[in-house]
Amino acid sequence: MRTIYRAVDRRQFLKASAAALAIGTLAGCGAPAADKDGGTGFDGNLIVGFDQDFPPYGYVADDGSYTGFDLDLAKAVCDKEGWTFSPSPISWDAKDGLLNSGQITCIWNGFTIEGREDDYAFTAAYMENRQVVVVRRDSGIASLADLAGKHVVTQADSTAYNLLNDGGDQADLGKSFADLQTIGEYNTAFMMLESGSVDAVAIDYPVAVYNMGGKDNVFSILDEALNSEHYGVGFAKTDAGKELAAKVETDLKELYKDGKVKELCDKYADRGVSYDLWMLKD
Repeated sequence: MRTIYRAVDRRQFLKASAAALAIGTLAGCGAPAADKDGGTGFDGNLIVGFDQDFPPYGYVADDGSYTGFDLDLAKAVCDKEGWTFSPSPISWDAKDGLLNSGQITCIWNGFTIEGREDDYAFTAAYMENRQVVVVRRDSGIASLADLAGKHVVTQADSTAYNLLNDGGDQADLGKSFADLQTIGEYNTAFMMLESGSVDAVAIDYPVAVYNMGGKDNVFSILDEALNSEHYGVGFAKTDAGKELAAKVETDLKELYKDGKVKELCDKYADRGVSYDLWMLKD
């Protein structure tokens, strides 16, 4: 039986409370009203739903502002279109309700397309990603097979969790673990790994690089990846959502041609974002 571990410290509680307050504010002030088919009317205010604990794609900077590769991309699209850019930190578990009620316009946060194709109006994939496993360098774990009988943690409702859980492409591997635990955000997962309370973290490659924080003497990424996947921007699956997805996709192609994509990839290169993995070129 899988163990579900949820650690809620004071810092996480305050973040969750702040996110809930932000969502409530959006619901009451200035959020586009939902239309009759569950989509949203778009008034030029792009409300970007993102996980503020998912660096390098979306996170809180030292000065308290919201930043990250995907947020910078979204802002560049807004600048091109003359839209208002409104980043909105959300509870990841609540993303579908927020999107379909119109409280956010899109989900733009290292959002994996695979397995969700029927649920959202996606742009074409703009970035390739890999799900990887991080272990302590002194653990003796050198391959995925070595994870048998080990304690593994990942983010709740993440691609890695879905891969390793029943019905996922790596379900057999997941069943070999002592348990597959879940956590709200990866900072805590890495503290658990470093302390030895878990043996491995299943995670997106760029997020792994960021959370390792240059501690190559402490952590190691296994050479075998769990899978390769692709990121897209997800909108409500309505006519309005499909139209916005097509417009954003066109803008991303133009940002590639303008050199803006390379500029942003270079900005976050030391945090695991690779220009070589960019996909929207034509």
